[in-house]
Amino acid sequence: MKRTLQTRGHCQVCDTRSVSRKQLLGASCVASTAYLVLALLAAHSGVFLFEQRTRSTVTLAHGPALDGVMRAVSLLGDGWGLIPLIVLGSAALWQRHRAWAAALPPIMLGTWALQWAAKWTTDRPRPNMAPLGFPSGHVLSLVVLFGLASYLLCRVRSDRAARALGICCASTMLVMVAASRLYLEAHWILDVAGGFLLGLAYLMALIWVAEMRAGRASIPVAEPAIVPEPAAGRERAAAAPIVPSL
Repeated sequence: MKRTLQTRGHCQVCDTRSVSRKQLLGASCVASTAYLVLALLAAHSGVFLFEQRTRSTVTLAHGPALDGVMRAVSLLGDGWGLIPLIVLGSAALWQRHRAWAAALPPIMLGTWALQWAAKWTTDRPRPNMAPLGFPSGHVLSLVVLFGLASYLLCRVRSDRAARALGICCASTMLVMVAASRLYLEAHWILDVAGGFLLGLAYLMALIWVAEMRAGRASIPVAEPAIVPEPAAGRERAAAAPIVPSL
């Protein structure tokens, strides 16, 4: 009876995890679908009126003092800013989570390949007339990097205040970088939204794979059942005469 209850409890835990994994996979599919819709609109519909109005509104905030700040913030999503962040992240994870420390550079390399494949497919000009504006590579890369950092923080730290602080800092930096790309006229607002959706789809898929691997590693190995010897058999063995060997 005890073994049956343990088995049922294990099944309940597995069901809970499977629901969570289904939600991750569903979120990745929804974000991918939304990105494809935006990509089709960006490739075939040109620049929308609300994008032009957004650009005009952002232009009103231009000023010499803010230009330097926005350029500095934008560097976080550039190669000069991403490479140090990736190195620092791998170094911080190396002692306790070497698998993630080794996986972080290839993951971000996949992000780079994904964004350039998406840019060449859409080929949408930027507000400053430079090519390959959709999606925003800065936003895409930071969604993946900061999203993974927030996920690992929630897995490692049990302190809710520390987790909330880390997630708030990551979200704030992401919003600032997205705003800087609009301010510097490097992207339309639809480009920023496309980078967010494509990065979110990639991030959810990565976390889904990580949860699947963790679930397989945590499945307990069933121990062989010990069949007790019948009482009658033990009594016959005890009553049998011992024959000395010659």
